[in-house]
Amino acid sequence: MIEFRVDTGSGVPPYRQLVHQVEHALRLGQLQVGDRLPTVKEVAKNLVINPNTVLKAYRELEHKGLAKGRPGQGTFIEQGLVGLPAEKQAELRAGLESWLAEAHRAGMDADGIAALVATVLAEFRQEERK
Repeated sequence: MIEFRVDTGSGVPPYRQLVHQVEHALRLGQLQVGDRLPTVKEVAKNLVINPNTVLKAYRELEHKGLAKGRPGQGTFIEQGLVGLPAEKQAELRAGLESWLAEAHRAGMDADGIAALVATVLAEFRQEERK
């Protein structure tokens, strides 16, 4: 089962963070069709957030067709997202871990690495749209 987390300093609304975490878990194969999400009450208690925030996230997932609430049973994953096979993901992850270690040895801290990755990713997305 997925364990949600919220970064209050990210500037991203908590409900969007929950939605993104479900989408990421689906892409990485950590969540599958049929898996049950934690209850609204569990998430609200664990993250110390308003239950309405969790409900908003779950409604967004339903609107996207990714999850469906079943009265008295919980909220379940209804549809997956296209991702790479596990073997290819593992290969790419190993390459990324190697790059991260190299960046760290070169003197970059986590914030610098995150800024560089975000910049390169934004540029990549712009090039994709052309």
